[in-house]
Amino acid sequence: MEKSIFEDKTRWQHFAWAIPIGAVLTILCVLGVATGMEFKDYQWGGKADWKDWLCTMMGGAVGQVVQLLIIWLVWR
Repeated sequence: MEKSIFEDKTRWQHFAWAIPIGAVLTILCVLGVATGMEFKDYQWGGKADWKDWLCTMMGGAVGQVVQLLIIWLVWR
């Protein structure tokens, strides 16, 4: 049986911290943040982890949906 993508505690942090970025800014900003964090990991001798990147992008998508919902409610 496969493990969950959220098996590591730090992946939850990637997800959670990306939500306000996506809600206040845009998913494109989250894309830059996620890519930048993985590039930093690569530059510091580690290796980029696509699961961390994916968790960050999923959190940003949730934040973007929240932003669109707020905009829809205000304009309604």
